[in-house]
Amino acid sequence: MADSTAHSPADADRPVYVIGGGPGGLAVAYSLRARGIRAVVLEKSDRVGASWRGHYDRLRLHTTRRLSSLPGLPIPRRFGRWVSRDDVVRYLEKYAEHHELEIVTGVEVSRVDRAPDGDGWLLHATGGRELTGAAVVVATGYNHTPRLPDWPGRDTYTGEFLHASAYRSPRPYAGRDVLVVGVGNTGAEIAVDLVEGGASRVRLSVRTVPHIVRRSTAGWAAQYSGVLCRRLPVGLVDRLSRPLARLSVPDLSAQGLPRPDTGLYSRVLEGAVPVQDVGLIDAVRTGRVEVVAAVDRFDDGKVTLADGTLLEPDAVIAATGYVRALEGLVGHLDVLDDRGRPVAHGARTPSHAPGLYFTGFTNPISGMLRELAMDAERIAKAVAKRAGDRLSRLPVT
Repeated sequence: MADSTAHSPADADRPVYVIGGGPGGLAVAYSLRARGIRAVVLEKSDRVGASWRGHYDRLRLHTTRRLSSLPGLPIPRRFGRWVSRDDVVRYLEKYAEHHELEIVTGVEVSRVDRAPDGDGWLLHATGGRELTGAAVVVATGYNHTPRLPDWPGRDTYTGEFLHASAYRSPRPYAGRDVLVVGVGNTGAEIAVDLVEGGASRVRLSVRTVPHIVRRSTAGWAAQYSGVLCRRLPVGLVDRLSRPLARLSVPDLSAQGLPRPDTGLYSRVLEGAVPVQDVGLIDAVRTGRVEVVAAVDRFDDGKVTLADGTLLEPDAVIAATGYVRALEGLVGHLDVLDDRGRPVAHGARTPSHAPGLYFTGFTNPISGMLRELAMDAERIAKAVAKRAGDRLSRLPVT
């Protein structure tokens, strides 16, 4: 690693530091390496793909294997069309090994500052390390820190309560009454998992009715439509999606899930991707998953819903999403918007923070891994063009 104490201000041998050893960080590190640029991945856990290792057991990609590979190494065909969580982890491990990426584990970066000489960036990391890089790529992940709404009474709630990030399998909930709060892809899939795993009753608390799409129809993956729609006008996609939804998804109004009155692509741009059906439609239609109103507050061991209904479930699982948690790392650099998201993404850098890149902080309709792969190559090209001779180069073999 390039320690700031070991280089003079005029030193031109500085690597690019990539913060985060998930798919986005690994893809950028490879893309830089492919251009002869030394990239050092700093990962706070002891292995790559830490967030993927923590996902629930039944998770599979909602994007196809072919459109989910990172640059320079296809996902093996034997992993199937919809790759499992464990196979994603295997792929990331193989990716790092195959490309001989320079990865330092057990190092957490707490703050990024301008380098004292004004050329490059200074990273403050675990153990008092101060690392100077020609450029920095922040790839700490879209699902970084669990988000919990500030429900009245939650802090004193006496019932079993956990965020979806702590959920692994339905085994502990067999024969129990479970309330799942939140109907994004995670909440929908956990609700189905609980039903299939033997929970006695599963209720799904919904605040905003989601758009639901079939993951695949007659072999046509929903991701393909997302890729095709990526560059179309928002209003046009919104209009086209309505009749398609009526054809492919039954009306679940009687079960508490009416069709949304907002446009599908408009919602995506607000950060709400459609729910891909992996059993939710059938579970709701047959009454195995009961849709209920949004949570209003907690009272001792009870949950009060927005419509006044009082529930007393055995367990509450909050699938209420995540926050990016970038404020401590880069918030002082004025590179985040009022929602804590980077103001520039991919190959673009904030005008007042050249050399500081962000990847993986959007949730595109065309697929997260596909966009990460494309971003990686764009970032590598931009870094090479901007930093030039200031970069640490790999030896020619």
